[in-house]
Amino acid sequence: MPLSAEDLNLISQQTLRHYEDRAEEFRAGTLDHDVSQNIAALLDNIQGPPPYRILDFGCGPGRDLRVFAARGHHAIGLEGASRFAEMAREASGCEVWHQDFLALNLPTASFDGIYANASLFHVPSQELPRVLADLRAALKTGGVLFASNPRGANEEGWNRGRYGAYHDIDRWRRYMENAGFTEITHYYRPAGLPRDQQPWLASVWRATLSAENAP
Repeated sequence: MPLSAEDLNLISQQTLRHYEDRAEEFRAGTLDHDVSQNIAALLDNIQGPPPYRILDFGCGPGRDLRVFAARGHHAIGLEGASRFAEMAREASGCEVWHQDFLALNLPTASFDGIYANASLFHVPSQELPRVLADLRAALKTGGVLFASNPRGANEEGWNRGRYGAYHDIDRWRRYMENAGFTEITHYYRPAGLPRDQQPWLASVWRATLSAENAP
């Protein structure tokens, strides 16, 4: 059954409230997470000389936004939780846009790369084509999108106060290709463990259609 506008608003508001209520706990719990593999997967696949213009989509408290800025890139954060947006500005000194993932307002053909680490899985599958189209339009032609999400068997729903959609690589690939992206690579995390102990699916995509011609 399709989700109504009221359903989508509830999903967005309750998921954001979950993070707002746990902002300090979340920052402390994720501060030391090693995502250098993910950052490299984005930066190493952007064409042309740095510095790059990077959108950290769902930047949370700003851990990775700070890394991009420290490396000399023009990094901008986007975050739905207002407390996280405040934290990210304080931590990185970067511009951070406070926007709901389901109501994006992004500049066209503006970014060399978009880094979506543990964020896009909160978008209901029904809305994912529209959100991916918005992200595609925000990338320059040939730009790169990195995404890392908890993987699953294409189920979605509420999980401990947050809404999530858990895709396998085949379903995720269809969404991305339909939005005008070509796969560069994908991998599972944490590295070096058996597949059943790798809950994260990371993937890297190149924008191969112009913003005007993307679906």
